[in-house]
Amino acid sequence: MVKEWQLELPTLLISVHGGLQNFDLPPKLKQVFGKGLIKAAVTTGAWIFTGGVTTGVIRHVGDALKDHSSKSRGKVYAIGIAPWGIVENKEDLIGKDVTRPYQTMSNPLSKLSVLNSSHSHFILSDNGTTGKYGAEVRLRRQLEKHIALQKINTRLGQGVPVVCLILEGGPNIISVVLESLREEPPVPVVVCDGSGRASDIISFAHRYSEEDGLVSESVKDQLLVTIQKTFNYSRSQAQQIFLMVMECMKKRALVVIVFYPNSTNSCFLNSHLLAVGFVVHSDL
Repeated sequence: MVKEWQLELPTLLISVHGGLQNFDLPPKLKQVFGKGLIKAAVTTGAWIFTGGVTTGVIRHVGDALKDHSSKSRGKVYAIGIAPWGIVENKEDLIGKDVTRPYQTMSNPLSKLSVLNSSHSHFILSDNGTTGKYGAEVRLRRQLEKHIALQKINTRLGQGVPVVCLILEGGPNIISVVLESLREEPPVPVVVCDGSGRASDIISFAHRYSEEDGLVSESVKDQLLVTIQKTFNYSRSQAQQIFLMVMECMKKRALVVIVFYPNSTNSCFLNSHLLAVGFVVHSDL
């Protein structure tokens, strides 16, 4: 990426995860999320990693990138890591050292997804499957670990800080949060409260858990009911998700919850930017 694409090593890697299916955000939340993400990337020289296609959370990141590029306020490197098998019109991309036109209009009857044109680069991972996510997961995780080991300050021996940013999301996102917190060193997680589903469940648990990560019986019951309703799960399935959430809360100090009040003034925006970019200045 540094050699072939001529990219400069990032000083921060923001890895965005969330819902794969399309979902709406309250307009003010969408505005503050977009501005915060882009400003964090521009001011720190960060790379943004996403799933690369125009659905779900990636659509919201793409909208923020598009708005930024229209104002020409500095280059943002947004790298989409997508499974080859879910990309619409992928045959148009085959070739070596060639320039190809790519159609980003999606077919409403297709189960495949188009690449998001607001990203600067793409890495497509192929394991032979079609119409399924998953081929990209291990590659993305390993690449993020590798980038974290690159020294951006040789005198201090400091690697590239990584932060995981969560917006909405299904049950798999709770697994992503847990895996991030279990990394060595752990990857801090920023969760956008009010964006829905997994994000709101983690936010609720964080708000009502003690410093040791435990919750009261009444909070546990409320969480289990919320998980059941949110994901249309049985009680036993909800119990498994609840246990994962509680594992996350054991490292609650590494989880930052970003609240979006009904305001877009600068002090609220600045606090969100600090939450997203705080890892740059931390000694984690």
